[in-house]
Amino acid sequence: METAQPLKYCLYARKSSESDERQAMSIDSQIKEMTDMAKRESLNIVKVLKESHSAKDSGQRKVFNQLIKEIDAGEYNATLVWDPSRLSRCAGDLGSLVDLMDRGKLISIRTFSQTFGNNPNEKFLLMILCSQAKLENDNRGINVKRGIRAKCEMGWRPGTAPLGYMNRAFAGVKDIILDPDRAPLVTETFNRAAQGWSGRRLHTWLQSEGFTNRTGTKVSISQIFLMLNNTFYYGEFEFPEGSGKIYKGSHQPLTTKPIFDQIQQNRSIPSKAAWGTKNFAFKDIFKCGTCGASITAEEKFKVRSDGGFNRHVYYHCTKKVDPNCPERYVNEQDLIAQLINFIAENADNIQVSDEVARKMVHHSEIIEHALDARGVTHDEIDPLNEYARYVLTNGTYQEQGQLIEGIKSKFVIRDQTILST
Repeated sequence: METAQPLKYCLYARKSSESDERQAMSIDSQIKEMTDMAKRESLNIVKVLKESHSAKDSGQRKVFNQLIKEIDAGEYNATLVWDPSRLSRCAGDLGSLVDLMDRGKLISIRTFSQTFGNNPNEKFLLMILCSQAKLENDNRGINVKRGIRAKCEMGWRPGTAPLGYMNRAFAGVKDIILDPDRAPLVTETFNRAAQGWSGRRLHTWLQSEGFTNRTGTKVSISQIFLMLNNTFYYGEFEFPEGSGKIYKGSHQPLTTKPIFDQIQQNRSIPSKAAWGTKNFAFKDIFKCGTCGASITAEEKFKVRSDGGFNRHVYYHCTKKVDPNCPERYVNEQDLIAQLINFIAENADNIQVSDEVARKMVHHSEIIEHALDARGVTHDEIDPLNEYARYVLTNGTYQEQGQLIEGIKSKFVIRDQTILST
């Protein structure tokens, strides 16, 4: 007759730090209740593990993973836990426990009111209770999303209200009301921006009026721009951001749609293009002369004193060959000036593709007009030199890129200088 193994218990206590389990018994309370029960029933607790982590996702709890590993190693063969949901709310972690029971490593799971041993009925009940905990978890997530959607459809934007508004909870209802201290200044900010005031001028005026964030800190120019681009102020909002789902707000607007549109027209703020859609003349045409990687480009916008924007394009090594490549950025205008000089100095020795040659003929009349305007006689110029000057100065990004690709020379950038190889 097989002798029953003595049970060595690990007391495992868990409480999620997430809001979905805020009503669960605290870790200290779990440990006290289960320790008292162990004393009453003479259960041998050899270790206590406690953890603050959600059990929704499999394999994410470090302490639970330690529990599984130590049971498998034979350090103990039973667990003491307040209820099954403390152990598992997902199929993956439940599977780890059942597997240990199937292999005889985990003999018993003891809760405050039940015992689960290595027999079909009790394991089946354990799986049902843990699956029920998972179902409650999943339903809770669905209900939260449904509640947020219903709130949006009622016109109330979830989250913290923008400057000029306040979140309010009254009689069980959460809504958004005007901030009496900031709302009038926000409205006046939109009015002045519609009259053409620059961001810097608005910033100076708001500072003189003592306008601050809720924390008491001064607003920045970038915050003012964000405010002027926020449709919430005229009565509409997008949620979630980037989803394209627009809702009509139930809050009181602080400006009007015509004023908002006038501001966008005045400011002409460049919109960010989607990844891969920006046009750069020389992207991937040059190579880095230091490490051999491709040259890529990026654009930057700088705010002018009048509130407008200047666009700058910079080319730099992708660093895909050497992450520590020291090659520095090159401004596009500097790059174009270098290309014009290079072609002018080497026009007699440069060969071009048939496509570039055809485009030179096609643009010959335009080039002649440009030469006449500069007072240059036609026998004094080189056709390629003038065509390159025209395209690099006045052409589209596509034409500029085709010109450089059509020159049968390989170019690299080293120490911010164009070199031919």
